[in-house]
Amino acid sequence: MALLLNRSDVQKLLPMSKAIDVVEAAFGELAAGTAEMPDRTVMMDAAVGGWIAYMPAYLKSGGALGVKAVTVYKENPAKFGLPTTIGTILVQDNKTGLVVAAMDGGLLTGVRTGASGGVATRHLARKNSKVAGVLGTGVMARSQVIALAEAASLETILVYSRSNDAAKQAFADEFSAAIGVPVQVAESAEALVRESDIVTLITSATEPVVDGSWWNPGTHINAIGSHAVGVRELDSATIMKSKVVCDQVQACLNEAGDIQIPIEEGVFSAEKIHGSLGEVINGTLAGRENDDEITLFKSVGLAVQDISCAALVYEQAKAQGVGLEFDFGG
Repeated sequence: MALLLNRSDVQKLLPMSKAIDVVEAAFGELAAGTAEMPDRTVMMDAAVGGWIAYMPAYLKSGGALGVKAVTVYKENPAKFGLPTTIGTILVQDNKTGLVVAAMDGGLLTGVRTGASGGVATRHLARKNSKVAGVLGTGVMARSQVIALAEAASLETILVYSRSNDAAKQAFADEFSAAIGVPVQVAESAEALVRESDIVTLITSATEPVVDGSWWNPGTHINAIGSHAVGVRELDSATIMKSKVVCDQVQACLNEAGDIQIPIEEGVFSAEKIHGSLGEVINGTLAGRENDDEITLFKSVGLAVQDISCAALVYEQAKAQGVGLEFDFGG
């Protein structure tokens, strides 16, 4: 029998605190070579603005095995009243291959994406960081705010986006109440960057939304929104002045326009990438080495994040009697 788990089930079973720990372990396992994760299969449908991906992973030490199907259709909200990002995850028994759970992957994708920023903040940001900024106030920004509050001892979180003022203020008010850290709307993207110790970018921009001259020494950057070839949130100057740590180096070289475009321009190279976050977690690679360097975590999203979180959700669902039992062979 398999368990069917909907969005509310996943939300109940995957708090951010647990997601950060699970994703941290998954990055470490990938770097240690005990996880298998083929490059994700990506298709584009330009006619409808669709990005389609299939992402398998097997984390051998924990036995987490499965695949995520995820799509990003930018016109979904306006045209169909659907989320931009839609995902479904299958969890398999690693001894038999049997599918033991099918669950909503949309909310899980948001949580695990936030968790990656939380893990990077934990390992790369200055320990005395007090102000964090989030560029973007869409659905995916929600988990980033929660993760930052979980990962760092913050006094203030600033937010900014191209949304209207009422929407930005509503976002700030909601999270001020929810996370216990004051959330304020910044005057501009530049003001947010200049006032923040940690900055997370989680936009749908295709061109840079920041300027390399804005960054203060010692800032930590989580560059998470852009995850496709030919698009970027960061300008080349930002990449050039930062210590770049990827969720996985090869994945970023394959897909991250933020890194590919500076390489194509001849101002950056693959050899200048510091390494992968899992290496920092495992202690085989130095992370932040002083309070003045600008550290930059570049993420395109990895299947090990999804499958490790999905395996946790499945185990929690079994333990708590959550979900609908279903027999695919019945």
